[in-house]
Amino acid sequence: MMDQGQRLHRRETESGAARRSEAVVADLVRMIQSGSLQEGERLPAERDLMQRYGVSRAAVREAIASLANRGLVETRLGHRPVVRKPGYEFAVDQVGNLVGHLVVDREGVWNLFETRIFIECALARWAANHARRDDLEELRAALDANRVAIGHSIAFDDTDAAFHAVLYRIPGNPIYPAIHKAYVEWLTQHWRSMKRGADIDQMNHAGHRAIFDAIAVRDPDNAEEAMRRHLVAAWEFVRSTFPIES
Repeated sequence: MMDQGQRLHRRETESGAARRSEAVVADLVRMIQSGSLQEGERLPAERDLMQRYGVSRAAVREAIASLANRGLVETRLGHRPVVRKPGYEFAVDQVGNLVGHLVVDREGVWNLFETRIFIECALARWAANHARRDDLEELRAALDANRVAIGHSIAFDDTDAAFHAVLYRIPGNPIYPAIHKAYVEWLTQHWRSMKRGADIDQMNHAGHRAIFDAIAVRDPDNAEEAMRRHLVAAWEFVRSTFPIES
């Protein structure tokens, strides 16, 4: 067994190794962000990195693993890592890994759902003011597909998500579709566990229809209000997936 002095020395050694690895990460991140290392370019060989930074092979590999976790490099066994530019979906996925731990109870899901109401009401208003003809055609096609899926729960869920996805795409900001993808992933387990029949699908489709109609006639106030009513009603069903509180 190690005595106290040995344990202290080991902790100091591990702490020093971690700091050296972090220094390698910080410098490589700087080079990637500045363009010194371009997307698609391979990182220097491990031996070269060891010599450049004066660190062990273990520290270099730890640094590369950290870069991969951030989406800044792609690793393949037997090949040098390749620099990658992380997309918005990757960034949201990283947040999602944390948020997933927060949506295990009613309060956590409501906090997430409330942000969805806030964002989608704004998106409905934006669409009413700015949607182009092809945006409206895409939204109408999604609405029609949603109507056809009434009574088929999984297909209805998929077309429901697809209808909302169009609204996230209309502004042309790539962050919004990434956020929508995260919402779908975070909330799907609750949607799938809801007990419902064709009558509930019809009610949800009617909500989509009201949103579309307001957007189509360029009425931002009614578009926003229709979205709010639709999502507040949807929350009542999501809430039913949790045990009744005493």
